[in-house]
Amino acid sequence: MGESLGEVHSTVTTSGKKGWRKLLAFIGPAYLVSVGYMDPGNWATDIAGGSQFGYKLIWVLLMSNLIALLLQSLSARLGIVKGLDLAQASRNTYASWANYPLFALAQIAIIACDLAEIIGMAIGLQLLFGLPLIWGISITILDTFLLLFLLNKGMRSMESFIVSMVFIVGLSFLAEMFIVEPSLPEVIKGFEPSVLSGDALYIAIGIIGATVMPHNLYLHSSLVQTRKIERTPEGIRESLKFNLIDTTVALNLAFLVNASILILAATAFFKNGYHEVAQIQDAHKLLDNIFGSLAPALFAIALIAAGQSSTVTGTLAGQIIMEGHLNLKIQPWLRRLLTRLLAIIPAFFTILYFGEEALGELLVLSQVVLSLQLGFAVIPLIHFTSDKNQMGEFAIKPWVKILAWLSALVIVVLNMKLVFEEVLNWFNTSGSHWWIYVFILPVVLGILLLLIYVSLHPVINKVRTEKYNALYGQATDISAPEGVIYSHIGVPVDFSGRDRNTIRNALIQGGKNAHYYLIHVVDSAGATYHGEKVMDFETQSDFQNLKKYQSNLEDLGYKASVLIDYGNRASAIARLAKANNMDLLVMAAHGHRGIKDIIFGSTLDTVRHKVKIPVLIVR
Repeated sequence: MGESLGEVHSTVTTSGKKGWRKLLAFIGPAYLVSVGYMDPGNWATDIAGGSQFGYKLIWVLLMSNLIALLLQSLSARLGIVKGLDLAQASRNTYASWANYPLFALAQIAIIACDLAEIIGMAIGLQLLFGLPLIWGISITILDTFLLLFLLNKGMRSMESFIVSMVFIVGLSFLAEMFIVEPSLPEVIKGFEPSVLSGDALYIAIGIIGATVMPHNLYLHSSLVQTRKIERTPEGIRESLKFNLIDTTVALNLAFLVNASILILAATAFFKNGYHEVAQIQDAHKLLDNIFGSLAPALFAIALIAAGQSSTVTGTLAGQIIMEGHLNLKIQPWLRRLLTRLLAIIPAFFTILYFGEEALGELLVLSQVVLSLQLGFAVIPLIHFTSDKNQMGEFAIKPWVKILAWLSALVIVVLNMKLVFEEVLNWFNTSGSHWWIYVFILPVVLGILLLLIYVSLHPVINKVRTEKYNALYGQATDISAPEGVIYSHIGVPVDFSGRDRNTIRNALIQGGKNAHYYLIHVVDSAGATYHGEKVMDFETQSDFQNLKKYQSNLEDLGYKASVLIDYGNRASAIARLAKANNMDLLVMAAHGHRGIKDIIFGSTLDTVRHKVKIPVLIVR
């Protein structure tokens, strides 16, 4: 079974602690999740909602927060009880073909989320330092290395960084509330539910998508597994209790921040006649005009902190869904860089073709996209945590199940209403409808069918086969081993101190009956360009060194040949192994880590993917 977020799985110890120390050991995962509830995407929807409708949408925020609290507690329950994140559980339950579109939809949600963080961070840098947005967006790619650094420092270091960012955001908005002085009776009236349609529905769904974020459900089910707990009924019950406290406190703090943003927009803009403030930059400028320089400075600082913290959790979620749905593992730095690049491209495109003023609309759209994906995360989550066969005594109670399904129904119905209204609007405003029939309707129909499958499959297919219970298959019977004889052994050498150990290990594998191929690849600039035509000093020196190794082996009674190639080392080694029918490669590991591995390359890792023969790694 593959561990979710294997780098930090079960790295925080909770045993041997009591009272408040025990509680502190569990506090952390929900705070990492909560930053997604106060990211720049929330800012855009809250500012748009507050400026257009005053305090009327506060009840939507409250409803979203209650739904989020329920669903995040279910997500934590799945991770604690089953030791699976939501993506892994989906892979175990649904057919393999379904996991590809489920991964694609989840990845689109991650990109939409990351897009919001990028734009928010860039806007914050522009507001504080006057940095052009295009440069601010480029700088955000460095977040990839920040995340790698934090992961290497351990889970507690990452959580401390996130909590400090959350503290900055909360403190900034607390100060903002004292500056703008909202009307308390009007704020309380905003908690009264009202009918939603048109722009109000669009923004309300954006608020739901920005609050109940699908990637947070994947993330929370994984992060709770960073706590090392006793796998007994008492230990699991204790873990569930402390994680519920962690989730309740963290998400309620996030609600207060979100409510503060909406109240700020309603008080500063709606009440002053500014009803179309959807741009974060406009909000900053108006705060400066109305309340002086302190309020907008706090606003920009909070925006940078929110963007910086949210991007860390967003890229972690990208890792979880890729490994969970597809069982695809790639280098952590590459995975995070890829996630960030996929989000940067739409931001660049928007600025270059539509101008900086379109970024605010892109932010709101990104949150609506998040909401549209929610059903594909929420419905499986409810199925998994309701299943007594899988969860045992920790399956959710009937009243919790009813509330969860009501929440899912609200989300799905609102999304379906939005899609229907948008498609109808395109029909009414578009002169030609062919593109709707060719592109839009098939996609909408396909997504609807997938949602039906996700909803009904766990009910229809109650009987689970054993193959779905493990990510890496079943253990097989092991018979008595037969002798393995290697007759053609390749030994790549680089004339360093490692060669002696590598060659000795190769000789042990084949003895004097095998034939040894001493391989060296010349990768100088001249060799890369000219290939075998190059006869520079390095090539001649390397060839003489190879002949020396060959002579030494022949003096000891071994059969050896010299093979020299040029250019890319990994490709050349794989090519020579195939051409000479080698049945074993013995290679030295250079031992580089982190940045060195990026700079000097990873020949061994690439070779083992290019050849179909065993590779013995010598350290």
